[in-house]
Amino acid sequence: MIKAVKLCKRFADKEVLSGIDLEINPGMIFGLLGPSGAGKTTLIKIITGQLVFESGEVKVLGKNVSELTGEDKKQIGIMMDNHGMYERMSCIDNLKIFADIYGVPYSKTVEALNAVGLAGSAKKPAMKLSKGMRARLQLARVLMISPKLLFLDEPTSGLDPVTMKYIHKLILDQKANGCTVFLTTHNMEEAAELCDEVALLNEGKIIERAAPDKVCRKYNHRKRIKIHLTTGEDIELEHDQKAGESIMKLMSDGRIETIHSSEPDLETVFIELTGRKLENAEEAEYA
Repeated sequence: MIKAVKLCKRFADKEVLSGIDLEINPGMIFGLLGPSGAGKTTLIKIITGQLVFESGEVKVLGKNVSELTGEDKKQIGIMMDNHGMYERMSCIDNLKIFADIYGVPYSKTVEALNAVGLAGSAKKPAMKLSKGMRARLQLARVLMISPKLLFLDEPTSGLDPVTMKYIHKLILDQKANGCTVFLTTHNMEEAAELCDEVALLNEGKIIERAAPDKVCRKYNHRKRIKIHLTTGEDIELEHDQKAGESIMKLMSDGRIETIHSSEPDLETVFIELTGRKLENAEEAEYA
């Protein structure tokens, strides 16, 4: 669905993307993770044809990105910041504009508002929507075209947990319908929950890529088991045969309340690899 080979991009004297190799298969949710300024938004803009690049190759839907036709682009949905929102217009009129552009019937606008839970706000101006409602309207705009490929740049940033879970469900529904989703996020729990694969981007380079659980297991250096006992005591055991014997004894005595392995989460791995902490802030990209 997406393939990049030795992709490089510069702004003035700074190389923002340095030899990116990337292949994303159809029907998966792919997560691109990294701190602000790492190059995530720049990469999306190149893949979607919004930015040119100095060297390398980028293919989307099986074609060089420069060769995508208007019909090809109608199969690609993009949700980035407030991209494509007309503040003074109602929700339904916002969608009708894009229905005209993409050549879809107005009935799709009603279906999209129903899908994101905004049917009751169809006539409300966009400027009067809450942040969560605005996010859902933006998502409705891309869902109504039934895209084959969907780009979501921080789709749940700053949203409350209920709205976040609702949007997660909509994203998973798209995957179930065969859509390929390219997601950027600072929320590591979100990435672990939604993504089939993640890539860690730092200083313009992909430094790790795998399924979220595999990434965490790969950097599980301690390999210890954490146990919380019914007495309130916490103990740690080495991950070996002796630990198994100790756990069996504790379980037979009814002393174990919880038990966990010690593999790190995605954010811990990223800090280890880059020395930088993921920030819950808007991108400070060069584009």
